[in-house]
Amino acid sequence: MTVRVNDAANYMCSKSGHKITNLQLQKLLYMADMNFVGQGKGRLVDEDFEAWDYGPVLPSLYHKCKAFGSKPVPKVFWDAEDISGSDEALMLDLAWEKLKSATPGQLVKTTHSSLGAWVRRYVAGARQIKIMTDDMIEEYARRTSRT
Repeated sequence: MTVRVNDAANYMCSKSGHKITNLQLQKLLYMADMNFVGQGKGRLVDEDFEAWDYGPVLPSLYHKCKAFGSKPVPKVFWDAEDISGSDEALMLDLAWEKLKSATPGQLVKTTHSSLGAWVRRYVAGARQIKIMTDDMIEEYARRTSRT
């Protein structure tokens, strides 16, 4: 099952105690989605990531949170449904546990990896270039074969 972007974002922000920025949120959601789809569970969120300058971005989430700049995202997902206990929430939990201590710069470096789907789609300054699900599956395979 796929969850709405706002539901996943709300879950991750709540998990962090509302201490993560838009950039961190984007990268955490991307890594969770890439792992979810790579494990054959389908897409975690209901929107495609795009290849932007700072890595994979969910456009609707970016626009909802851009006003906060580099400050933490407060409680803004008023229409979010509780996804606790779902497979998607469990994957978000795993991403959080693995990456919660990473700096924004480290998260950008992770998503810009030569192993990643972002590298395959990125065009400097361009927007609306979707990161394909097949590329995310291949990224998962490359990342997991290295461990």
